[in-house]
Amino acid sequence: MDYKIELVAQTLHQVEQGSTWDNETAGRKERFREYARNAIKLLGNDIGVLLLALEKCSSKR
Repeated sequence: MDYKIELVAQTLHQVEQGSTWDNETAGRKERFREYARNAIKLLGNDIGVLLLALEKCSSKR
């Protein structure tokens, strides 16, 4: 699995749902991965800044 997609998907899930990623069904996880793919595609070259911020936030958890 692509690390970028997984990181963005989990973060989007956390922000929207506020629940634990590990407890989600495979279908719901895949939906958030699709949201992540779309966000990455839309941001293009600017995704690096977002990924750095997400990594920093996830390391604090």
